[in-house]
Amino acid sequence: MTASPGRRIGLLPKIIIAIVLGIVCGLFFPDWLTRVFVTVNGLFGNFLGFVIPLIILGLIAPAISELGAGAGKWLAVTTAIAYGSTLFAGLLGFGVSMAVLPGLLADKKVGSVTNPEDSLLAPYFKVEMAPAFGVMTALLLAFVIGVALTTIKGDVIHRGFVEFREIINKVITAIIIPLLPLYIFGIFLNMTAAGETVNVITTFLGVILMVFSLTVVLLLIQYSVAGAIAHRNSLRMLRELLPAYATALGTSSSAATIPVTLRQTIRSGVSEPVASFVIPLCATIHLAGSTLKITCFSLAVMLLYGLPIHTGTIIGFIMLLGIMMVAAPGVPGGAIMTATALLQSQLGFNEGQVGLMIATYIAIDSFGTATNVTGDGAIAHVVDTLARRDRRRHGEPDLPAETALA
Repeated sequence: MTASPGRRIGLLPKIIIAIVLGIVCGLFFPDWLTRVFVTVNGLFGNFLGFVIPLIILGLIAPAISELGAGAGKWLAVTTAIAYGSTLFAGLLGFGVSMAVLPGLLADKKVGSVTNPEDSLLAPYFKVEMAPAFGVMTALLLAFVIGVALTTIKGDVIHRGFVEFREIINKVITAIIIPLLPLYIFGIFLNMTAAGETVNVITTFLGVILMVFSLTVVLLLIQYSVAGAIAHRNSLRMLRELLPAYATALGTSSSAATIPVTLRQTIRSGVSEPVASFVIPLCATIHLAGSTLKITCFSLAVMLLYGLPIHTGTIIGFIMLLGIMMVAAPGVPGGAIMTATALLQSQLGFNEGQVGLMIATYIAIDSFGTATNVTGDGAIAHVVDTLARRDRRRHGEPDLPAETALA
C-alpha cells in the first residue's frame, strides 16, 4: 500500500528545500553548528564512497546478463554514444566560446581568487570506510562477469547477482535516497559559510551565465535526439530526470547520484535491464557537461592571459579530455583534478592559471555534474530503443519495464 501523493513530498521538492535552507542557514549558523552537519556529511560521504563500487557491480553485472548474447555489442554502442556526446559538448563549448568570450572578456582583469575548498570547515571527526575495490575495478569486474554469464548455461551465479541487486536496491531506497536531502543541505551550508564561492562567481559571472545557458542547450539537444529516436515527448523525458539534476547540484558527483538517476530513468520509460546497465556505466564515462565547462573556462583563462589559441590544439585537448576523465566522477571536483595534467601539457597553463581553473570550476562544479547525469537518461532512452528493436528483429521477448526502484 503506497502513500497518497498528496501526503508525501517528492524528492525534487525535498532537494530544492535542502539547497535553499543550506544557503540561508549558512549565513547565520555558528561554526560549531555547521561543523556538526559537516561531520554528518563526512560520514555519509564516506559511506557513499564505500557503496558506490558495490552499486556499480550489483547493477551492471546482472543487467548485462539480462541483455543476452548481444551484451558486448551494447557495451560498445553505449560507450560510443557517450564519447560522441562528450566530444559534441566540448566542440559546442569551443565554438560558442570563440564567438562570445572575446567580447565578453574585453578589458577584464583576473581577480584574486582562491580555491573554495580551502575555506570549508572541517568535520569534528572522520570514520574511514575504505571501499572493497575502486570504481574502475567494479566496472571491469561487472563487464567480465556480466558478459561471461551470457555465455554459460548455468544460472546459479546469475541468481546470486540478481539477489545481490535486490540488496543494493534496498540500500538505495532505504538509506541513500532518504538521506540525500540532509547531505545536500550540509554541502550548501558549508559552501555558504566559506564565502569563497561568491567571490569566484562574481569574478566570472558573464562566463558562468554563458556556460549555464550552454548546458541547458546541450540537454535540449540530447533529449531532442533521444525523443526523435524513441518516438517520445523529449520535454516529458527531460522533466522526469529533474530530480537527478537537482540531486547532482547538491552532491557534485555523478557516481553519488546514480541511485536517483537510475530510479528516474526507469520511471521515464526505460526498461530495467537497460537502465541498470547504462546509468552506472555512463556515470563513469559520460562527462558531457564537465567537458563543456572545462573547455569554456579554459578558453576564458587563455583569453584573459593572452595565451595563443589554436583550433587543432583545442580539438586535441577535448578528445583527450573525454578519455582521461573516465575515472573522475567518483568524487566531487574529480573532473577538473583529472584535467590538470592536460591543462599544463596541452594548453601550457602555469600553476597560477591551473589554480584559477580549479577555483572557478569547483565553485560551480555541480552544474556540470547535473548536466552529465541528466544526459545519461537521454543515452539510456536511445540504447533502450535500439535494444528493443534488435530483440524484435530477432524474435526475442521484449525487455521488462518494472523494477523495485520504480
